[in-house]
Amino acid sequence: MKRMNRIYLIRHGQINGYENFPIFGHTDVDLTETGILQMEQMAERLRLVEVKAIYSSDLKRSATGARLIARSHDVPVYLLPELREMYFGDWEGLTLSQIRERFPEELQKRQADLVQYEIPGDGESIGRFSERILHCFERILAEQKDNDFVMVAHGGVNRVILCKALGLDLSRLFNMHQDYGCLNIIDYFPDSTLVRLVNG
Repeated sequence: MKRMNRIYLIRHGQINGYENFPIFGHTDVDLTETGILQMEQMAERLRLVEVKAIYSSDLKRSATGARLIARSHDVPVYLLPELREMYFGDWEGLTLSQIRERFPEELQKRQADLVQYEIPGDGESIGRFSERILHCFERILAEQKDNDFVMVAHGGVNRVILCKALGLDLSRLFNMHQDYGCLNIIDYFPDSTLVRLVNG
């Protein structure tokens, strides 16, 4: 059966402040030197694949990687705010330890209802975040019918797309890891989906 799309789904490289496990969400931060090197290595890894487009979140940590990969491909690059990481409201910019210290009751609420819990300060629930990502992603699949393409996004974005591809409930979102600078490969067919690589 002929596939309709192959997506090379990438997580951005290492970010400034990574060692403190920050929650950056929509916060715009730069890649470290290591993060840039990870994206340069990914560009080399994908240098010979044939793709028709490159999509990315418009945040710097993803857009930088998309532009580095685009150097080897004469294709359009689309930077989309709809592909941003989940918005964490009052938790934006905090570390995990700071959230545990300042919002212990809210964390308990989140653990009790992982998918529908909304973070204070108009933060997104995982359910609402997933709807945003999948609405955008399905539009991209339709636009790129019969084409292969690259997407440089975020850990949460990638997990949502992978959950959908694997038929997993959103409650399983954190049962798969996404390293900085990792590659996932997914093939889409008319009636099925084949995940070829996760966190590679």
